[in-house]
Amino acid sequence: MNKLLIVGSVAFDAIETPFGKTDKILGGAGTYIGLASSFFKVQSAIVSVVGEDFPQEYIDLFSNRGIDVSAIEVVKGGKTFFWKGRYHNDLNSRDTLETQLNVLGDFQPKVPQNFKDADVVMLGNLHPLVQISVLDQMEREPKLVVLDTMNFWMDCALPELKEVIKRVDVITVNDEEARQLTGEYSLVKAAAKIQKMGPEFVVIKKGEHGALLFHDKQVFYAPALPLEEVFDPTGAGDTFAGGFAGYITQSENLSFKNMKNAIIYGSTLASYCVEEFGTQRMERLQKEEVIDRLQQFKALTQFDISLGLDNEEE
Repeated sequence: MNKLLIVGSVAFDAIETPFGKTDKILGGAGTYIGLASSFFKVQSAIVSVVGEDFPQEYIDLFSNRGIDVSAIEVVKGGKTFFWKGRYHNDLNSRDTLETQLNVLGDFQPKVPQNFKDADVVMLGNLHPLVQISVLDQMEREPKLVVLDTMNFWMDCALPELKEVIKRVDVITVNDEEARQLTGEYSLVKAAAKIQKMGPEFVVIKKGEHGALLFHDKQVFYAPALPLEEVFDPTGAGDTFAGGFAGYITQSENLSFKNMKNAIIYGSTLASYCVEEFGTQRMERLQKEEVIDRLQQFKALTQFDISLGLDNEEE
């Protein structure tokens, strides 16, 4: 099987939405990316760090999904990264109530020897210097490097972030981050500017309004599947990235056409992630359900149209 190296936080989250709240539950970018990519035929590993307070049952969850956990460092006496947040009624905005970096503050990633030749590297949302360190440890240039980042790093580590961006093939950001990174309000202009920074492909996520894929002058738009209920949007973007990277790793096809498929797979998995708190829905999700929702996506986006303003149906 093809190899996917995942770099990202494995953490605790405490979440409050209009529908309820949780105490500490499993979270982190690496967690959601790993769970999403496990639906594909790939050999994956997560590079991360946790404290001694991190339950073995969570490590077992990864192992049972076929994810290599040898590069998840457990710091004796340390505490795991913790984030607490509250979502507003529209679920599109949130307030961070508490952030404890804990062991993540001194994280020095160590890529396992058997993944230094990974086909695809998925750089989850972490400090750009951590992401650079991982790329420097690769013994063979990956076929594809995917970067996910956020506005926090644009605010406090922009020079380092730009160095990472130079070295990646795909970048995924939301619309607000694309505008901040480029100073352009038009997402078409923003994507063009980002491509000049290095990435061949730019994915701009628009939450409940879908995602845009840019490559050279080509543009693809994938809507988000209309859902009856969105319970908790935490991890949706990481789940999207994990589905995208997992599909690309499995298929070995780096064409623009195949990237479109990867966008749909990522969106499909993210649509399940938001249905329950944290990772609960992703833990129970079955492949048959994913196929069923892919069919819904296909029905949503496929249509025939007569090309000609004066054409009439016979």
